[in-house]
Amino acid sequence: MVAAADAQNYAQKLGISHGLAVQELGWDEDADDNLRADVEEVIGSELVDEDSDEVIDVVLLWWRDGDGDLIDSLVDAIGPLADEGFVWVLTPKTGQPNHVEPSEIAESAAVAGLTQTSAINLGSWTGSRLVQRKARSKQR
Repeated sequence: MVAAADAQNYAQKLGISHGLAVQELGWDEDADDNLRADVEEVIGSELVDEDSDEVIDVVLLWWRDGDGDLIDSLVDAIGPLADEGFVWVLTPKTGQPNHVEPSEIAESAAVAGLTQTSAINLGSWTGSRLVQRKARSKQR
């Protein structure tokens, strides 16, 4: 019962609400189907795939050690992102196969123009919330 209760909180923990456009990148067979299903239920539609050309509110980026260059993937992820949108980098928890060190996420985020704001536990995955840096001040 605990796992089911946790699953019902995934979208809430991720700050996802009804009507948001949520894009999923990096899906593989190890992705948490309960998390995916909870997000789809809350937003009221399917997750947007990587080939979409719509403006995205939230990106769920499943990322594992060995997946390639995280900086490149983050730059690609923020391309269609709305100004107030954010990215969740979802990685296997510490001690799990293909775990990614938090320092790698923070360093990659900084190079890609993102700032990490929080990290949360999502079952066997950890989520790191990344936001875009604010545009230059409008003061002249």
